[in-house]
Amino acid sequence: MSEATHSADPSRLAQYQLGDSMLVHGEGVRAWDSTGREYLDCVSGTFNLLLGHNHPEVMAAVRAQTEQLTFASSSFQTEATNQVMRELVKLSPANLTRVNLRSSGGSTANEGAIKIAQYFTGRSDVIVPFRGHVGQTLATASFNGFNRMRAPFPHQLPGALHVPGPYCFRCFYRQTPDVCQLLCVERIEDFIEYAGSGSVACVIMEPISGVGGNVVPPPGYLQELRAFCDAHEIVLIFDEIQTAFGRTGEMFAADHFQVQPHIMTVAKGLTGSGLPLAAILTEERMANWERTLHGFTYGGHNLSAAAAVKTLEIVQRAGFLENVRASGSVLIDRLRALARDYPIIGEVRGLGLMLGIELVKPDGGKAVEAANTFQRELQQLGVLTRVSEHGLGNVIELRPPLILTPEDAHVVADRFGEALGVFA
Repeated sequence: MSEATHSADPSRLAQYQLGDSMLVHGEGVRAWDSTGREYLDCVSGTFNLLLGHNHPEVMAAVRAQTEQLTFASSSFQTEATNQVMRELVKLSPANLTRVNLRSSGGSTANEGAIKIAQYFTGRSDVIVPFRGHVGQTLATASFNGFNRMRAPFPHQLPGALHVPGPYCFRCFYRQTPDVCQLLCVERIEDFIEYAGSGSVACVIMEPISGVGGNVVPPPGYLQELRAFCDAHEIVLIFDEIQTAFGRTGEMFAADHFQVQPHIMTVAKGLTGSGLPLAAILTEERMANWERTLHGFTYGGHNLSAAAAVKTLEIVQRAGFLENVRASGSVLIDRLRALARDYPIIGEVRGLGLMLGIELVKPDGGKAVEAANTFQRELQQLGVLTRVSEHGLGNVIELRPPLILTPEDAHVVADRFGEALGVFA
């Protein structure tokens, strides 16, 4: 019999590292731990609590669904899953007319999107920008744009082709946006010719990188990338796992940049308050797909679908996106004002309520240790944030629930200013 018992220290039971605090309650943009400390949750759980903790309307929709039908095989239709598909097609770019709901998380949705692209093109390679985070399955980890996510696994899926992304603050080509002529698109041709197999199925990228440092592409980049993909008959996949449903101040980042991808993946915020559900949206030409090629038991879960129906209703209400833009404007303006007084802040960037604060050393290098110190200081002051690259980067990630008010945004900015005192 194992020596572990129900009374053992959980840190000795978990196969992974646990945090020090225990959260016991959440409501809206706030959460409380077991000591009673209150936090402003500025990472929305794991970027997935789009409507904050325990949104009353979403929770009511889930409770009502439990009294009707908790689960149904994807061999059957349900009203909740049908309505999710209708709403996703209505809201998404006009070229995306088909929905695959048979994933419950972003990693498997991205993996499914890649499989669809490979199936319909008959090609193999997957282009991913440096720092691109595709997912955590063995396949998506093989494609991730971070070597540390690939290195521990000896048997990686072949076909990843990594290219420099549109990271203007640290441009791979040492150019500036006013003169570069988007070399980060033009030079993809060289990578295809010299570094890959020459058989490219797709490009998969986040319109704004999440884990990779909240990098916002320069104007014209995504339009040029779409044109490049069309010219080479490559499928363009937008991973909108973090950016969808209002995070950028528009319904999708695709709307903000006015670019239609051939495939889009969504997850995280789809259910508003934390239930697992993901979707792959495709063009009509990709409709002829054998259902058994990509499916998971809990994909399209009926309780999650009920939460998603209510969430998609809420994010379409008058004033919802306006609030995202107003609260995001408060944060970015105030954080940029702080940057003028604190040279450790190299850049504040983002859209809507998806912001990144890059910390730098005096020589411009990445201030990784300082970023983690700053994140801990913010937590002590009751503001939950994350550090890019799973704590190994130098960018503070700020993703509060989209119900954050301008008043609360000022509170967050005040506490950022207080935390910066550690660098005075």
